[in-house]
Amino acid sequence: MRIGLSYDLKETVAIQQTGCDDAYEEYDSPETVELIAASLETEGHVAVMLGGGREFLENILRHQVDFIFNIAEGRGTHRSREAQVPSILEMLDIPYSGSDPQCLAISLDKPLTKKLVASAGVHTPKWCVITDSQGLYQKEANGFPFPAIVKPAYEGSSKGIRLTSVVEDSNQAIEVIESLLGKYQQPVMIEEFIAGDEVTMGIVGNSPPRVLGMMRILPKRRDGHFVYSLEVKRDYLNLVEYECPVHLERKVLHNLEHSGLAAFEALGCRDFARVDFRVSPQGIPYFLEINPLPGLGTHSDLVIMAKRLGWSHQGLIAAVLNTALERCPQCVRV
Repeated sequence: MRIGLSYDLKETVAIQQTGCDDAYEEYDSPETVELIAASLETEGHVAVMLGGGREFLENILRHQVDFIFNIAEGRGTHRSREAQVPSILEMLDIPYSGSDPQCLAISLDKPLTKKLVASAGVHTPKWCVITDSQGLYQKEANGFPFPAIVKPAYEGSSKGIRLTSVVEDSNQAIEVIESLLGKYQQPVMIEEFIAGDEVTMGIVGNSPPRVLGMMRILPKRRDGHFVYSLEVKRDYLNLVEYECPVHLERKVLHNLEHSGLAAFEALGCRDFARVDFRVSPQGIPYFLEINPLPGLGTHSDLVIMAKRLGWSHQGLIAAVLNTALERCPQCVRV
């Protein structure tokens, strides 16, 4: 089968978020794309490199492909940017892996995602959206809890989430909010900080989806509030340890699994996703966010988790691909 690979490389994406040193964080490296292509070819397919942006538009019309393996993050700073490539593929009636445009657009919008997930009965921290620093005073008057964490409302890959993102009071919050509003040019979400373990969950499949595994992120140094921030992810070998499988009580693991699958289904995710939680000292899982287009590079959480559970990179890519192909009976595997 000829499988097109859609992706956005760091070096081909123009800087659109001036003043942000994490503008490229969500985009992929050539090594990641080559690794995925090699996994597809080991499975007996022909990988056709399509790229992203205008290059993708030109290539998808030029090359004949049977299916698209999509990891493109989209261009610009639009909150619906991850839906760009799937929208084009649906217009051209070309089947592809991963979630559809509606799910991808919703999931990058953290506040909207939380509303939908909470409606499915999943615990989420208290949160509110701030469009200017004055808006915080109104929320504080209504008893918004501190400590809290402040983050951009429409970003992924921990963009805008730093070691300084946890704030103890409104004065600290205003300082961080004003900085994020200026740098990211979008609303800011302030969220109750849940002290406890950070757990990320991988999900693969559709009918039904299943939990691939869970991984607990443990700081090597426990001094103050731990945040799985951009600085930590960039230096994860020195700053954290990954526990996989997760050693938590059976009831907590059951509640995590139930919450992760409920979020996956409430948002209409397809094929695979990664879900992030904080587990309170009382053992309650609190949904933080979901990534229906998780990274598949060597250093990505989903890949690290899968390898610790005995999966090869090729096995993970094959699982995602085969799950997607099961939705597409018109695709004939050769």
